[in-house]
Amino acid sequence: MKMIFNFGDIMKEIYKTKQKDIILSIIEKKKNEFTIKDIYEEVKDKVGLTTIYRLVDKLVEEKKINKTISSDNITYYQYLEECNHSNHFYLKCDNCGNLTHVDCDCIEELTSHITKNHKFIPNKEHIIINGLCNKCIGGK
Repeated sequence: MKMIFNFGDIMKEIYKTKQKDIILSIIEKKKNEFTIKDIYEEVKDKVGLTTIYRLVDKLVEEKKINKTISSDNITYYQYLEECNHSNHFYLKCDNCGNLTHVDCDCIEELTSHITKNHKFIPNKEHIIINGLCNKCIGGK
């Protein structure tokens, strides 16, 4: 049996993978919120805007990045560290945008309370508590 490969299709797949890897490496290094424009500014000579939008949408769907829309209608994204624990949440600074991953059993008590007393089942994989981080309130 003879297999015929279209070299153009193979190169297209390799190129797409390289583009994806470039975008992913930038997103994983971001410690604060970012926009699609922020990513595009770093890769505009290597990756198209449509490719960035598609990959970011897929990552939001897979819950690998968080998507929020600000009061002035700007869409921000934040990389979410992988975690194998069911008792975790994120602390998000309203001032600097930093997102901190926290593993803590106390969230189980809170989510149980919400479910029992407020008849609402929280999504435990995606709990974000907003406030101010130590650095922004003047701590060290």
